[in-house]
Amino acid sequence: MALLAIPLRFLVLNKLVYSVLAQAVGLRDVKARAVVPNETLEHLFSRYKAKPPDSEISHCAGKLGWSERKVERWIRQRTSMTRINKFTKFMECSWQCTYYTFIFLYGLYVMCGKPWLWDILYCWYDFPNHSVDDDVWWYYMISLSFYWSMTFTHFFEIKRKDFWQMFFHHLVTIALITFSWTCNLTRIGTLVLIVHDCADIPLQLAKMSIYSGHKAFCDAVFAIFAVLWVITRVGIYPMWILYSTAVDAPTIVPMFPAYYIFNSLLFTLLFLHVYWTYLILRIIAVTITKGNVEDNRSSSDPSEFSHDEEEKKNK
Repeated sequence: MALLAIPLRFLVLNKLVYSVLAQAVGLRDVKARAVVPNETLEHLFSRYKAKPPDSEISHCAGKLGWSERKVERWIRQRTSMTRINKFTKFMECSWQCTYYTFIFLYGLYVMCGKPWLWDILYCWYDFPNHSVDDDVWWYYMISLSFYWSMTFTHFFEIKRKDFWQMFFHHLVTIALITFSWTCNLTRIGTLVLIVHDCADIPLQLAKMSIYSGHKAFCDAVFAIFAVLWVITRVGIYPMWILYSTAVDAPTIVPMFPAYYIFNSLLFTLLFLHVYWTYLILRIIAVTITKGNVEDNRSSSDPSEFSHDEEEKKNK
């Protein structure tokens, strides 16, 4: 299913839906102009990326017989080649927004009739003799296939500051889904899934809005996302789900080795939530002080916003 999701995304939805939507909101798939290949400058760029020291620029300029300004221009153009444009970013967010909207609504449909949604202790009563309904099976398989597909494509997408944290998050999520499935902890697993999916919908909408230049809508949706994130990821998740796995479960279920691995993965996920909450609070602080929402995860280079300003000055 993960291998099917990748062509569905890139060959069908990107070409027939998301690219049309991106053009409708005013985005264009503009490619950066390629630089003239130069082994000396390529080596300089591989070492220092977009910010080589002045001494290295002067050294390369003398070695090539170029002016320092020409070397700086080459570095700027080479840096532009590594940046993914807003058109592509918009399509990436559209895919994630589509998935999270579908899986959250499907999760609500699956869970509304399950007793453990209303009383979490049903996750532990009569464990491990729990049957797995067909709708829960599909809920699990679709979720697992999505995270496998995101893991496969992670190294080909936008590289953000939390690149490795996000990759680690995908692995932890896959491990959690796999462990809970193998140990028949699907009831608590479905609760973890539905709590995590809802906040990602406004997050992706906010990103799509800022890439398409709709600042007012972005600010409103990002505010909704921030509230949902705090409520679900650092509120409901630790105080309801983790409390039940750490406090309720040992009093009802005989402990077994895989339980400790499962619980450790759940707490690892919480640590990632705390880290991302810190980033969200930074974005809110920037919004209040500077008046615009920035994605602090966008790149290890200067933000796309400052890059746009630099390009305007150069022109």
